[in-house]
Amino acid sequence: MHAPFRQLQLFLALAEKGSITEAARTCHVTQPTVSMQLRDLADSVGLPLYEQVGKRLHLTGAGEALVKTAQRMADEWSAFGQTVAALKGLTQGQLRVSVVSTAKYFVPEMLGAFCAAHPEIDIALQVLNRDGVVARLRQNQDDLYIMSMPPGDIDLEQHTFLPNPLVVIAAKSHRLAGRRSIPLATLAKERFILRELGSGTRMACDAHFSALGFEPNVRLELGSNEAVKHAVAGGLGLAILSRHALAPPAAPEIVTVLDVRGFPVHSNWFILYPKGKQLSPLAAEFLARTASAVSQASPRAGRSRAPA
Repeated sequence: MHAPFRQLQLFLALAEKGSITEAARTCHVTQPTVSMQLRDLADSVGLPLYEQVGKRLHLTGAGEALVKTAQRMADEWSAFGQTVAALKGLTQGQLRVSVVSTAKYFVPEMLGAFCAAHPEIDIALQVLNRDGVVARLRQNQDDLYIMSMPPGDIDLEQHTFLPNPLVVIAAKSHRLAGRRSIPLATLAKERFILRELGSGTRMACDAHFSALGFEPNVRLELGSNEAVKHAVAGGLGLAILSRHALAPPAAPEIVTVLDVRGFPVHSNWFILYPKGKQLSPLAAEFLARTASAVSQASPRAGRSRAPA
């Protein structure tokens, strides 16, 4: 079986973008070139790699297996390039990071500091909902992943690096604004605006309410922190959000944090990757710098292992 590395790169782009047109645009080649190269690749494998059903492209079993193999090869080649650059006294290459949407309030600052120390590198940052990050994690598409609620069914290397307190917010004009030590039962008749099912914030919120025996009266479920904040500011109800989503300039003075008993909910942010994954030199250095910053900020911050 003979498959040039360029064909494997085109196939990875096809698998990620789900479209020959988008794969061609990503790889800066023409659409006929992609189609021809992928036909040659399928002929070399001896099995169809994908099929078109309506407007959607679906990978076959052989295609799914090839994606995993091609991704490992691409990772190894990228790591080799970074190793060579390091031997030359340079730090070059690309660091690929996927983060859940709430992490967008602080991750760019972390990456900015890293880029300042290594101005020759490139950053590929994916900001997605939790399901999107978990999907990329399962396919090993990035170097590192940042989220607050890691999946429990993947064997992971998991590093705690930042607290993620969840707080109750309300409109500044709300009747409970400014009150101290509000009993949770007082919120029984309040309407709640929560993040969508499957988000890390919603999972932590639901688990906390369940442990306290409290069932919120949910008015709305929204897919972004910004939408939740503005709905709360408009007087539609209360919400539970990460305090990181409220720090300036993420949240102008449009909402207030309520002092509710049992809150904030204490959780953490994690940097993680599949157990056994060989980190690229850039990813290993970024992880080491983050761990060093954590150890200086808190002697008890450290590394833990994901649940099996």
